[in-house]
Amino acid sequence: MDKNSLVKAGGVAAGVGATAVGVGIGTIFAGILRDAYRAERATDDGPDDLLARPTVTPTRHTVVGDGGARLNVEVYRPQAEAFRGDEDVVVMVHGWTCNTSYWYPQINHLVGDREVIAYDQRGHGRSERGRTRPSVALLGRDLEAVLTAVVPKGRRAVLVGHSMGGMTIMSWAAQFPEKIAERVSNVVLTSTAAKAVVQNHMLVPVDLPRYTRPFAPVVSRLVTSAPVPVPHTRYGAPLSHYIALGPNARKAHLDFVDEMITACPPRARAGWGSAMGKLDVTTGLEALSVPTTVVVGTADRLTPRTHAEQMAEVLRRNGSLREFVIYDGVGHMSSIEADERFNDLLDAILDEPDAARAALETSAP
Repeated sequence: MDKNSLVKAGGVAAGVGATAVGVGIGTIFAGILRDAYRAERATDDGPDDLLARPTVTPTRHTVVGDGGARLNVEVYRPQAEAFRGDEDVVVMVHGWTCNTSYWYPQINHLVGDREVIAYDQRGHGRSERGRTRPSVALLGRDLEAVLTAVVPKGRRAVLVGHSMGGMTIMSWAAQFPEKIAERVSNVVLTSTAAKAVVQNHMLVPVDLPRYTRPFAPVVSRLVTSAPVPVPHTRYGAPLSHYIALGPNARKAHLDFVDEMITACPPRARAGWGSAMGKLDVTTGLEALSVPTTVVVGTADRLTPRTHAEQMAEVLRRNGSLREFVIYDGVGHMSSIEADERFNDLLDAILDEPDAARAALETSAP
């Protein structure tokens, strides 16, 4: 075979290979869209009052993170007569493609009695993306900057993290283990993972042809790391439902979540999606020496229950597991989908330090 024939043959082979890749990836995306649009629509049973914008206006702070990025921090304080000033502060860390509004159900529930701090992860909401390359370690350093700047000295925080927010807490614990007992009283890890999160999601339907399996990792990278705009339209809502919520989600919850995640800037979504592809914060998980609660929904496609089970086992072995909570039929946005149950859980956690403090005061001479 002469040189020209070899070149032609190589071109044909490359074309066939590219076609196969395109067919494999296309089949997977078609399967996701098929399942998303065939699924039951969200239940329209009226509004959820917990999703309303809080009536208490927060005090806004600007905290400067690595590289000079300005982070938006919102502090909600109770009315003066209800503010004791010595209780634990609730610090809420949202997940990928979300912002501080993710925590409205918890802020609305707690703000009458508790001081609540929420901040926008860099590139999300009102926070700048900055020029520092996104990394999970950077998330932990941002949390340290927030804790240092806005949690009053002498008080501890109850850290509540959802999805990437839980990863942020574990990243912080890995980098600042000596500060955990002094600065934190409890941790809640909600719908999150300690490692291999992009590699172990459940977005790809299980009934696709076997030839599509090698292309699943490529699809995962495209979904999480492609900086393409995601418009907020009624046609995109079923896809948000499929990806982020459980099958029996309420329409009020779907509308809220869809509007929030489509508002995330494409470059921020892609940058942090790519950073999570290298996730491994097991060192931070093992460092958590305070009572830690793990929460997951059985219908979570993004951080399936197996992640929660692995984290719970590590914490149980180390004596730090407070509780392993499973919400049946709930998807990835667990503290929105099961907001009343989640709020009850937070109440129980917040009452424990108060009970312990009261016992000490009673037993004091």
